[in-house]
Amino acid sequence: MRDYIELTKPRITWLILMSAAIGYVYGRGAGWNLVVLVHMLLGTGLLASGTAVLNQWMEREADSRMRRTRRRPLPSGRVTPGRALAWGVALSVVGFAELLAWVNPAAALLGLFTLLSYLFLYTPLKQISPLSTTVGAIPGAMPPLIGYAAARGALGAEAWILGAILFLWQFPHFYSIAWMYRDDYARAGIRMKPVVEPDPVSTARHIVVTAALLVPVSLLPVAAGMAGWIYAAGAAAMGVYLLHAGLRAAARRTLPAARAVLIATVIYLPALFGLMVMDRPAL
Repeated sequence: MRDYIELTKPRITWLILMSAAIGYVYGRGAGWNLVVLVHMLLGTGLLASGTAVLNQWMEREADSRMRRTRRRPLPSGRVTPGRALAWGVALSVVGFAELLAWVNPAAALLGLFTLLSYLFLYTPLKQISPLSTTVGAIPGAMPPLIGYAAARGALGAEAWILGAILFLWQFPHFYSIAWMYRDDYARAGIRMKPVVEPDPVSTARHIVVTAALLVPVSLLPVAAGMAGWIYAAGAAAMGVYLLHAGLRAAARRTLPAARAVLIATVIYLPALFGLMVMDRPAL
């Protein structure tokens, strides 16, 4: 069972559920519905897990050629492709049904869009073009929208702001990973930007630009009345911290500098969302 759980990528699922919960907090208004919240988290978690399993089923050959992924359950042979496919489909179907039956159609359809766009747009595009990172950032930004829709039954400005923050955050995060594992991606035929353009200048530029854009976008919750000035100060400081890591990576162009960007992004997102919730106005 440990291998089947590993296929669901629990650490990534945790970040997805955190983002979905933030969306629910801002969509709920003045009232909580614990039943809806629990079913939203359960359905979203199952859909995210199913998507992770199916993604690895689709990329099992590429994973077998990469040092960082060849010990995963599928390329190592600990789980057969047929069983992984059945596991992924089952998780996805149950997750969608959970959202549809216990939450609402809007949340279920957003979850289904996330799964379909991730598997049938982002995943195959990785073998074709570095634009896959941009395309993949769209389903990657959906969790807060799912949470918000679960609470409201529709999307509002707050949901789009949360989605925009998550959308931009993914670029320095995933570009730094691609930079660090460029050789692995090249062996697997995955056309990430550092593979297509081995000189890290372009990758570093994209990290800096998206980190810089994240600073004003992260302050939109203040303008929208979602958080106060304590959040504004913290968001600005964290944005400068992430931008500084990006600028240093652009100047040094070394693997340790790219790893520093990755660490900065890992700290940034939960810290930003946590501060936003703590400094939200009383309803």
